[in-house]
Amino acid sequence: MNAPVLTAEKTAEKTASPSGEPTLTVIVPAHNEEAGLPATLVSLHRQTVPPDQIIVVDDASTDRTGEVARAHGATVLRPERRLGSKARAQNHALPHCEGDLVLAVDADTVLAPDYVERLRPVFADPRVAIAAGNVQTRFTRTLWERGRSVEYLFGFHFQRPIQQGAASPMVCSGCCSTFRRDLLAASGGFPERTIVEDMDATWTWQIEGRRAVYVPEAVAWAADPESLVYLRRQVWRWMSGFFQNVRLHLRPMVRHKPMLALWVTLAVLEILLAPMWWLTPVLLTTAWHVPLAFAALWWLASELPLLVATLLYAARKRDIPLRRVLASLPCLYPIRVVNTYYAWKALIVELVLVPLCLAKTLTTYHKGR
Repeated sequence: MNAPVLTAEKTAEKTASPSGEPTLTVIVPAHNEEAGLPATLVSLHRQTVPPDQIIVVDDASTDRTGEVARAHGATVLRPERRLGSKARAQNHALPHCEGDLVLAVDADTVLAPDYVERLRPVFADPRVAIAAGNVQTRFTRTLWERGRSVEYLFGFHFQRPIQQGAASPMVCSGCCSTFRRDLLAASGGFPERTIVEDMDATWTWQIEGRRAVYVPEAVAWAADPESLVYLRRQVWRWMSGFFQNVRLHLRPMVRHKPMLALWVTLAVLEILLAPMWWLTPVLLTTAWHVPLAFAALWWLASELPLLVATLLYAARKRDIPLRRVLASLPCLYPIRVVNTYYAWKALIVELVLVPLCLAKTLTTYHKGR
């Protein structure tokens, strides 16, 4: 039986789990996602701890997104007009959520069958406001997807565990984050003031003294940009959102969450120094007359031991053939070129031009694939 399309006037009544565990509502914002949505919904229905409610927000789709969602047993909400951003679509669904917890899942993300089972226990700690798992790439067909797969393997098996060990994760990934519903409601819903609501919420609540948690055993697979066109859109949004949050949060963060401020400062420093890293072989060759081949080898060797060691560990942990991971390693560097360009562009726009009223902050949400 197909789930009904709810109207904006219809409100939800809170339900209680017979086991006493917190109940869970899943929100899936979707715009023209008929192709990828079925795999997402199937993964939700196959959870070892099934969600109590699944809501798909059909944001003015012109394809069969709503029909596909209803065919998979989801409750469908269709706003009267296009909302145009993930946060606004999630906030449209929030009044209809019945669960104690709200899991926000992108319409092209697939969760491991035990994702909810592994994530839900961290909310036994009343200080935990938001939690998310380990994100990996669903596909490795193109250069850009393969480069992103290496980026994720390194980030989620080196950087993120260190941040979690210091109780200061930089971000709970928006494609698969779980929130306390009462806290969301009390704070006005998913943040809409920046272009990246996941980072905004993660930083805001940690500054307020609440906890954000990274759960490495809970795995999700996200569909990443398969072309340079979509990669540029995604990275521009991510980098703009990062510096929007730096502008908004860094000062209170230094006072109230100094360890998180340290990670953010290191990230900004890495962006500032990135051009120097790219120019190192040229400088070694021109200024110190080091042979180009030796300079390039030294340049790569300066980071390869840590990178390869982490990839070896991650490949074993994720049960991915090591040959496939190492074959994708060269694809990381084109991704880094794109990252560096848009990081610097976002830094100049969001930290310099926007405060001087010489540019407008990024508010338009473009899909990354």
